[in-house]
Amino acid sequence: MKAVVLAAGKGTRLRPLTEDKPKGMVEVNGKPLITHCFDKLIELGADELIAVVGYMKEVIIDHYGDEYDGIPITYTHQREQRGLAHALLTVEEYIDDDFMLMLGDNIFRANLQDVVRRQHEDRTDAAFLVEEVPWEEASRYGVCDTNPYGEITDVVEKPEDPPSNLVMTGFYTFSPAIFHACHLVQPSERNEYEISDAIDLLIQSGRTIDAIGLDGWRIDIGYPEDREEAERRLSSSADSNAVTTTKTADPAVETGE
Repeated sequence: MKAVVLAAGKGTRLRPLTEDKPKGMVEVNGKPLITHCFDKLIELGADELIAVVGYMKEVIIDHYGDEYDGIPITYTHQREQRGLAHALLTVEEYIDDDFMLMLGDNIFRANLQDVVRRQHEDRTDAAFLVEEVPWEEASRYGVCDTNPYGEITDVVEKPEDPPSNLVMTGFYTFSPAIFHACHLVQPSERNEYEISDAIDLLIQSGRTIDAIGLDGWRIDIGYPEDREEAERRLSSSADSNAVTTTKTADPAVETGE
């Protein structure tokens, strides 16, 4: 399964961290954000990585080259940052089957495999990892509504008055049908081609899109304080794993032998 990482952004809200590098190269716990994405996607079974680059793209291309951890990388260029649907169309020629999509500014420690598994079910055209957030934060994200069957029935991008507090997290699986929808999208009030509008077109055409509730955590690295929180959580997770390993590594410790 191919995997797409959107990493064309400037990261203006992350300054001064992005004064000399694109957003995707900001380090979290000693690794660039894109590396965190690549690692997670390979863990999920990605057999090809496609990175959508734009601002200071040479920094990313020079750093990773043609492959990462033995998995080939293809680069596409979003020349203008005109929204996620606009970015996604740059990869259309490389996709002919279901694929994973991850926003390149997210750190996940969550049940992403559940989303991939759902995509393999015959009745599903797309699946998203979704999360309930405080109402006052919902306007930062793509907000969605679902029906009693867990299917997404409506999506609106960064609304001033959110219809719910259920938001998309930045990890999706799609069939190639998403590209036709992206071609039909018109510029939003923000003058961007929104992925939420493309998703709405899929819904209107009768496609089934399932919402998978987040089990674990994720952080959207939008501001320097988000990076600090991600590092705190990653360090905490590493410490917890180390304790677990220590406790189980030597049976004699447990038995008192």
